[in-house]
Amino acid sequence: MKIFERVEHAKRYKDIAMLLAKYGRSDLVKQAGMNDILAEEQELSEFESAKADEFAKDLEALGSTYIKLGQLLSTRADIFPQEYLDALERLQDHVEPFSFGEVEKIVSEEIGVRLSKAFSEFDDKPAAAASIGQVHRATLRDGRKVVVKVQRPGIRREVYHDLEVLDDIAHLLDENTEFGKRYEFQNSLIHLRKSLLRELDYTKEAASLKILHENLKQFENIVIPLPIDDYSTSRILTMVRVEGKKVTELSSLALMEINGKKLADDMFHAYLKQILVDGFFQADPHPGNIFITDEGKIALLDMGMIGRLLSGFRENLLDLLLAISEGRGDNVANIALKIGEEKNGFQKDEFKRLIGELVVSHDDSNLENLDAGRVVIEITKISADTGFRLPPEFTLVAKTLLNLDRAVYTLDPEFDPNASVRRHAAGILSERVVESVSPGSILSNAIEVKQFIENVPPSLNKIMDIIANNELKLNVDAIDERTLMVGFQKVANRIAMGLVIAALIIGAAMLMNIETSYKLLGYPALALILFLAAVAGGVFMLYTILFNDTDGS
Repeated sequence: MKIFERVEHAKRYKDIAMLLAKYGRSDLVKQAGMNDILAEEQELSEFESAKADEFAKDLEALGSTYIKLGQLLSTRADIFPQEYLDALERLQDHVEPFSFGEVEKIVSEEIGVRLSKAFSEFDDKPAAAASIGQVHRATLRDGRKVVVKVQRPGIRREVYHDLEVLDDIAHLLDENTEFGKRYEFQNSLIHLRKSLLRELDYTKEAASLKILHENLKQFENIVIPLPIDDYSTSRILTMVRVEGKKVTELSSLALMEINGKKLADDMFHAYLKQILVDGFFQADPHPGNIFITDEGKIALLDMGMIGRLLSGFRENLLDLLLAISEGRGDNVANIALKIGEEKNGFQKDEFKRLIGELVVSHDDSNLENLDAGRVVIEITKISADTGFRLPPEFTLVAKTLLNLDRAVYTLDPEFDPNASVRRHAAGILSERVVESVSPGSILSNAIEVKQFIENVPPSLNKIMDIIANNELKLNVDAIDERTLMVGFQKVANRIAMGLVIAALIIGAAMLMNIETSYKLLGYPALALILFLAAVAGGVFMLYTILFNDTDGS
């Protein structure tokens, strides 16, 4: 077994070394000390630089792990020119399906009964075949129409083996080449490893389907197929069948029959909610994963690649997208600085200048052509060139936004993503406010207060003891006690009124999401009344501060 693994490793090392040499990077092979991997060193110079499409085809030929690697590299604008990024974005799995005998064996082993016992119908020809698995149409015994995703035999062993080889290669490049130290391939490989291992466990994809179905239930035009738990395991995934076609397969006439503008805006809004509010999103919304159902709705498929974002990152990302949508270059640079971290030799002034030029170079008349996804990708390139490290989540969001831009343009060629960001920003902020006052966050704050109280410094305990023993002495020099008390009362009144106004605003935001027949100006009546009361209170408090507090009254 160990001998076999060494032989397989050597073959993969040679494949990668030959690939680097073919695309003009034989210098990396030499610097990394991989010359001995090839039979003869002169093999490094036998190839001329190939084209981007050939590079994508070569990765396809290496197998599923390298296809996923290519899809990850499609976000690395810091490494590849645009023609290579475009070729890698189009990278899809083109593999031969495995036999129906293997399908029948795997399904029977996983669910514990013969295939004919579980399904009344099971199509022996796959509806789709990819490097990780393939999909078959079927019908359950109770009449429900489903699709069954079956994992390819031996794929786990292949992926584990390829990840080990890639980890060795990334380590050699990062340790021995300036190119590797600059672009940190091992960090990128960590993200690839997590993504691939998740895709190999279909129970995780089933859980993601349920979460997204719940998170997006407010969008009537978005469909997330639910899994059938009794017929799903780590190697097979059975889902409710969605009847329709890929958006890329629709003819121009078919696209005219649906409300493309509405669907594009709903899908973009749904992704803004996933990314900025929920922090849980499908990270691969390329057009091939998007169906238009027979009812004219959008179905999001393939939840193998999922992104997760922390609350603080989401807040900065919302600020960044708003700044991009409004063409505020300086703000984009400053927000990006908060998201990442500086490396040695970071050129801060150059970083801010290049990002400012990237955004500001598009004047207001062309702002609709400034895609947020493309700008975020370009920010990663500028970051690498100037010595700044952005977190892997940023790259994942960049890829998601870029694919999303292309998907919505398929539905509506005139769609303006920046206008959509500005249009939905208020609703997103409102949802984030509601999220911040959830029972969980309140309990979390209460725990923090408890921990603070439990860790009161000894010096403060000493002060409390002095006060309790009536030994505290204050030396006061010429202070009017009456004026001091009036000042305290004003401060207390301001705080109390501020809390009331904040409560009114939060209440209005929460009531905005409740359907009611009583409306004013198109909004729920009670929510609008609370909001107007908060505005009136704020104006009154501002008036008293400006005119009553300045005259000493």
